[in-house]
Amino acid sequence: MVQLVFAKLGFTEFTANFFTRSENKDKYIGSDENWAKAEAAIIESAAEKGLKTVTEYGEAAFYGPKLDFMVKDVIGRSWQLGTIQVDYNLPERFQLEYIGADNERHRPVMIHRAPFGSMERFMAILIEHCAGNFPLWLAPKQIAILPISDKFMEYAESVASALKAKGFRVKLDERAEKIGKKIRDAEVMKIPYMTVIGEKEVENKQISVRKHGKGDLGAFTIEDFTVLLQDELNKFVLVS
Repeated sequence: MVQLVFAKLGFTEFTANFFTRSENKDKYIGSDENWAKAEAAIIESAAEKGLKTVTEYGEAAFYGPKLDFMVKDVIGRSWQLGTIQVDYNLPERFQLEYIGADNERHRPVMIHRAPFGSMERFMAILIEHCAGNFPLWLAPKQIAILPISDKFMEYAESVASALKAKGFRVKLDERAEKIGKKIRDAEVMKIPYMTVIGEKEVENKQISVRKHGKGDLGAFTIEDFTVLLQDELNKFVLVS
């Protein structure tokens, strides 16, 4: 799950720091046997996933070892985001049990998993990492509707309504500004897509589409534009 989340959000440089007990075992709970099981489980899983790991002694949680994911942002700083902790000890302290397929009682292994770490820190790092240029699925406004003048506003409103009805986040620019300024402002706001609407678009029941940072993509029907958007969104669905 952590690897999937990082891949979808564009965090490609990270290491997995493996934290174990220190020699002062009084700080920790649980038997040596349970600690050995938990450490072996983390080491085996990390190797199976091909993770680049660094072992650090003495930084484990009091109930078990953990794997912290240290992510590098766009300017090379490392931040702790995801964490996974394998815990054989708290289930014993809470006397947790379940009935297995053999109809016998068993003690579970608890896994503490936080793909994002601290949510506030994660959001701050993500904003900085993207420099505000969020992928389509994450952008606060996904599409800017830019009518060339007021006389095309009615069609612009219908386009905005049609896209909103399909679940897209739309900004309709109703200002009495030149189209060049509207495009520049949408670029500065880093809105992923812009649709320019003028006389030709109204006559042909189409929209002229621009992509942030890439320029003009040509004329589309609303249906074809929706397909383009949906294809892009599908690339970011968090499914393994």
